[in-house]
Amino acid sequence: MKGKRDRAILVTLLYHGLRRQELCNLRIKDYQRRTGVMMFHVHGKRKKERFIPVEPKTQRLLADYLEASGHGVDLEGALFRPVKNNATGDLTKSINPRSVYRDVVIFYAQQVGITLDTHGFCVHSLRATAATNALEHKADIAKVQEWLGHANISTTRLYDKRHSRPENSPSFKVEY
Repeated sequence: MKGKRDRAILVTLLYHGLRRQELCNLRIKDYQRRTGVMMFHVHGKRKKERFIPVEPKTQRLLADYLEASGHGVDLEGALFRPVKNNATGDLTKSINPRSVYRDVVIFYAQQVGITLDTHGFCVHSLRATAATNALEHKADIAKVQEWLGHANISTTRLYDKRHSRPENSPSFKVEY
């Protein structure tokens, strides 16, 4: 079950740009159908709420995870739960944000050759990757701002690498 849960966590982070705490705060009832589309009801910073459409691969992996875990009917319960708890044995609470980092993101990053020596790699790197990827595939920056829950568009612009490509540098435009 750990593998199914971990794949669902990783795809949720990579395709939906959630903050680690937002992921940990998701409840079963926050994964819901609205206007015919599966959505995450995300409770973000400063009590901001947003609805994020759930990408089809994520839906499939979440369905596999929820079927294996058997807790999909507990609407008030945490969506992502620990698979073991050596301290109290309680597996009904939300997964700990530190566990998302250590036991999921870093664990699988190391499996594919990303080490702790990789400068700046963390859970937020997945959020940054999602934002940069969306912008590079022509997503509107205002929509990306809303999607990420940024209060100011200047924060979203930090992820916009479209104008900083080396091949677009004036250095490559000079001819003699």
